[in-house]
Amino acid sequence: MKQSIPGVFDLWLPEQAAAPVVFDSPHSGTVYPADFDTIAPESRLRRAEDMFVENLFDSAPTAGAALLAALFPRSYIDPNRALHDLDRRLIDGVWPGDLRMSDKSRLGHGLIWRLCPPDIPMYGRKLTVAEVQGRIQGYYRPYHRALRYAMERMLDRFGCVYHINCHSMPAVSSPMTAVGSSRRRADFVLGDRDGASCDAAFTGLVRETLEGMGYAVAVNDPYKGVELVRAYSEPMAGRHSLQIEINRALYMDEDAFRPSPNFARLKTDIDALVTAVCGYGAAQVLPRAAE
Repeated sequence: MKQSIPGVFDLWLPEQAAAPVVFDSPHSGTVYPADFDTIAPESRLRRAEDMFVENLFDSAPTAGAALLAALFPRSYIDPNRALHDLDRRLIDGVWPGDLRMSDKSRLGHGLIWRLCPPDIPMYGRKLTVAEVQGRIQGYYRPYHRALRYAMERMLDRFGCVYHINCHSMPAVSSPMTAVGSSRRRADFVLGDRDGASCDAAFTGLVRETLEGMGYAVAVNDPYKGVELVRAYSEPMAGRHSLQIEINRALYMDEDAFRPSPNFARLKTDIDALVTAVCGYGAAQVLPRAAE
């Protein structure tokens, strides 16, 4: 069963969910809204997309899990940021809510970007309060509602839910990172907020599955998981969230913006990972059902 808001998200929910698992891809959107009004070059904006990530995980509904994919680009508004993580330098007027800038928004990459990485201005003007509120109401909140709905549905049915927040990352580090530029990243980076967002066994299952396929896997280095992992995780209440970052060199040409010849192999491996995660999630239901 597919639910959609055009230009905002697609949500696939299996008619009969076989496992309490939800995958979401918040940064793979490519539908650029007409009111974006950015002055950043398209070639730079597109580098911010988690290209083809929703395709890599599209076997989730067949495996009995839910899959949510954003259709709008993160450079327009980023659903993986907190609502208060907004750069006041970008706003024309007095913001009516709470503002608590993070390191991301100080660098220009908060809820709504002021800079296109590394330092290209996104706009030739400030955005009005009404414009920002429109993006929140029209895009951010619907995406979060869809993810919350999918997770609550699994939690109600199974008593637990395992959420994987899916991303891709550039093959090498940028000058803005702590390690400096041009450092080759691991094949996969898993983020569980230093063990706070899910059981260690869930992180271990994903790590061991990928390592068993021959991939190099890092945990919480350099990505620990951001808002969509933080906001929807509560392991003691059966809500487990894990972020996964895939090195783009594994499956695409980062300069040409197209899949590489290795895409099919990685897709096969991701399909196997989806199956393993669904099997793990289904196995966790059994002890709860016996209580």
